[in-house]
Amino acid sequence: MKNFPEQFAELNQWMEKMGMAIPEAMQGFGALHEASINTGALDSKTKELIALGIAITVRCDGCIAFHVHDAMQAGASEEEIAETVSVAILMGGGPSVVYGIEALQAVGQYQQQGL
Repeated sequence: MKNFPEQFAELNQWMEKMGMAIPEAMQGFGALHEASINTGALDSKTKELIALGIAITVRCDGCIAFHVHDAMQAGASEEEIAETVSVAILMGGGPSVVYGIEALQAVGQYQQQGL
């Protein structure tokens, strides 16, 4: 089983390194991320759940690690994440089942850390 909290931490370290290597691109990405996730017509939790659903359907492990973490930090419950997995399966089929399982594993791992 993957360790999503470790993956989250490692990706954060590498994103910092990328920020030093390509600062303008990473600053632009960071600004886009912040602008996209900030509360507007949709709250941040809803936006993180949407990002998680997309992460599952495009099969991005690192994205799952980030968006489960950030959805939980924004107040998403295990049930809300499970329903997000359900919609991702609708849109992504069988492969989304496998990545949806990973999202639920990530929830459990983050819960063990007290998130």
